[in-house]
This record gives sequence, C-alpha cells and structure tokens, in this order.
Amino acid sequence: MPTLGQTRGIAVSHFKAPPKKNLGQHFLTDAGIVEHILHVLDPKPGDVLVEIGPGQGAITFPILKRHGSLTVIEFDRDLITPLSEAAHGIGELTIVHKDVLQVDFDRLAGDNRIRLVGNLPYNISTPILFHVLEHCRQVRDMHFMLQKEVVERMAAGPGSKIYGRLSVMLQAVCDVIPLFDVPPHCFNPPPKVNSAVVRLVPREAGERGIRDSIRFEAVVRDAFSQRRKTLRNALAKQCTAQQLEDAGIRPDARAEQVPVEDFIRLANRLHGD
Repeated sequence: MPTLGQTRGIAVSHFKAPPKKNLGQHFLTDAGIVEHILHVLDPKPGDVLVEIGPGQGAITFPILKRHGSLTVIEFDRDLITPLSEAAHGIGELTIVHKDVLQVDFDRLAGDNRIRLVGNLPYNISTPILFHVLEHCRQVRDMHFMLQKEVVERMAAGPGSKIYGRLSVMLQAVCDVIPLFDVPPHCFNPPPKVNSAVVRLVPREAGERGIRDSIRFEAVVRDAFSQRRKTLRNALAKQCTAQQLEDAGIRPDARAEQVPVEDFIRLANRLHGD
C-alpha cells in the first residue's frame, strides 16, 4: 500500500475537544489525508452515507459540504452538541448518540443500502468489523481507517502467519482492498502504530455461497481457536476426519493453511449432513 506521508496542511477542526484515551480516540488532523479519503469515497447524489466515530469532524464536515447530508454514530456525549452546532449552515447532519456495537444497521438503512466510512476506534475496531458483517446485506461499501496491522490481517491469504479468523470471515463475504497507509503524525494524539485505509465491498448473497452463516462462523471460530492444532483436533466438535476429507481438506492441515473457499465448502457440507 502506498503511504501518504506528504501532508498538505493541517485540517481545520470546527471545534476543539480533547481526545479521550479510554475511548481510543486519535483525531485525524491532516487535510491531505482527508482529501484522499474523500477522493476514494467519491460520494454520489442519492448515496446514504453513515460515518462511525466522527470525533472533531475532520472527515464529517468535508463530506457534509460535498454531499449535503450525513448520518454519524458517536458514543462520546461531549461531542454531540459541538457536532450539531458546527453543522449549522453546512448540511443536514443526523447524529446517532449510541455505542456503535449496539446500532442496528438494518434499521438505520431502512429501504436503502448504506455506505459506511470512519476512523474507527482502534481499541474496538475488530468487534466493530464483526458487528457490521452481521448487517452487510444492507451495506454497499465501507471505507475505514484502522491500524495497519489489522488491515494486513484482513487482507492476508492462506499460508501467512497473520491469516486468521478475521481474514476468513471478512473475505468470505467482502472484497477486501487495502488502499493507502497513514503515518502517526497525521493524528492527535499520534498513535504508536501506523494506520491504513481499507475498502470493503460486500458481495451479493448469492455470490458468497454460504448456506448457513451460523455453522460457517462456528467452523471458522473453532478452526482458529488453537492455531497449532490440526483441523482433525480443532474441529472435533464440528466434524469428523472423514467429513474433512470429503470436503477436500486434509485432516492434518492447520487452519492457517486452508483457503476461504474450503472453509465455505466444509460448512456447507456439514449443513447438508
């Protein structure tokens, strides 16, 4: 992924709010990065845009100026009034004051398919990704800022040491496209890790091939619960060695060696059985 290390200036916040360490807040401050996020997001008339974690509004207000309407999900109560007041005269800002893990994206989308964007809180980014997956039928695409190592895990392939449950669960239902890296100095406070922006595009239900999402999730979870175990042992509660062989998977293989499509085929066979 290219790194956007050359900044074009500091983004002007519409209000100041001290970042809270307990909420994992690292506010984006670089105008060049914001510009590039808008470029890859490329909002069109009629798009229903939802931002997770607007913070000081570095991404929020440029989107609002360009698109005219935006829904944001913000947990920090101290940011609700400043966000609302700063939006006056810019566009229609709808604020959902709630923990994103409690948000029903199906209800939020209604009859639409939403586009998600956000600089996700790094301390709960993986739970957020799994939560959004549960509602991905109502999501058109996602553009998220995350720790670079999380993005690398999301996009990792079989045989890699970082290929795991997150990789399989996301790649089974989405195209995962890493876009660009973002260095620490683009944030306040600077995180101790590099960041990256990634695009997730959910595939249509018929393209995923998963017949039973609950069984699929259970198979993947157990397979990676103890990475050193062979699948014969790791999946003993889910299937027999013969069922693994029938699905074209070696019982002595380990989870990190198995492609996404093989996990789908195994879960489908178990569902049929």
